[in-house]
Amino acid sequence: MILAGDIGGTKTVLALYDNQLVMQRRKTYPSQSFPGLAPILADFLGDAVKPAAAGFGIAGPVRDGACTATNLPWQVSVEDIAAHTGIDRVALVNDLVATAHGLMYLPDEAFVELNPGTAQIDPQGTIAVLAAGTGLGEAIVCRVGDRITALPTEGGHTDFAPRNERDDRLLAYLRSLYPDHVSNERVISGLGIPVLYDFLDNESPHVANPELAAALDAGEGAAAIGLHALGGDPQARTAIDWFCDLYGAEAGNMALKTLATGGVILGGGIAPKLLPILREGGFWNAFTAKGRFRDLLVGLSVRVCLDQDAALLGAAAVAS
Repeated sequence: MILAGDIGGTKTVLALYDNQLVMQRRKTYPSQSFPGLAPILADFLGDAVKPAAAGFGIAGPVRDGACTATNLPWQVSVEDIAAHTGIDRVALVNDLVATAHGLMYLPDEAFVELNPGTAQIDPQGTIAVLAAGTGLGEAIVCRVGDRITALPTEGGHTDFAPRNERDDRLLAYLRSLYPDHVSNERVISGLGIPVLYDFLDNESPHVANPELAAALDAGEGAAAIGLHALGGDPQARTAIDWFCDLYGAEAGNMALKTLATGGVILGGGIAPKLLPILREGGFWNAFTAKGRFRDLLVGLSVRVCLDQDAALLGAAAVAS
């Protein structure tokens, strides 16, 4: 058996896979409710037979087998995992590296194409992977024959670049919140959606939907705004439309930086939930709005991954 883990700022998911990478058991834990990974491992494994290997994807930079999570006050290392589980063979990779590996194992029906024209996929081309969840992760997949290499990045923490006057005003607002550095993750993530909503409210105060106001007061944040946007709340919808527009712009940047002729794939938990809005065109218009390189981008495949366990599967694949 293989132990796999997907460690994120909101939740940590553990699973057991057999040697054919078929999931046998799965459990989700609220990350912020635990002081670290060790008690979660103890609860999940219990008295079960020790797995032969373990693989974990974590939202943060992994160096020398260790990581301090970006949006979680945890330090995780291969040594600590081995010590708490007794498993000798442990892999720890960035969560987007795990996601990228998992995507390679999924069937075509696990994806939805956003390109409204004719998407072209180079089977040996580079693939750009972005995943907006609690934060914003980005990775690059390179392929040579049947082999893939998933390259980690911390591209979500590159500078946020405004493209128009409204974005300019947003950047000024964000600088008041984050004077040291305004990154793409500050807006293109589950952390960023409430910021967009609050900014719009500051510019044009309105009486919030009582249900949405209560959900925001309860800390439901991005999920509540997304749900009410889909339900027709105008302020929530404006915020989500803007989010999708910004997401498209950054996906287009990533496609250019990696020359992603193998396509762009959106992972993470947000894109599948907002799929009806993503397909309406705002995302695609921003993705292709790259001046002289629009003609290149309009031919690329941009797919949303619907499988929420891609990172888990990829962590198991890395361990395997």
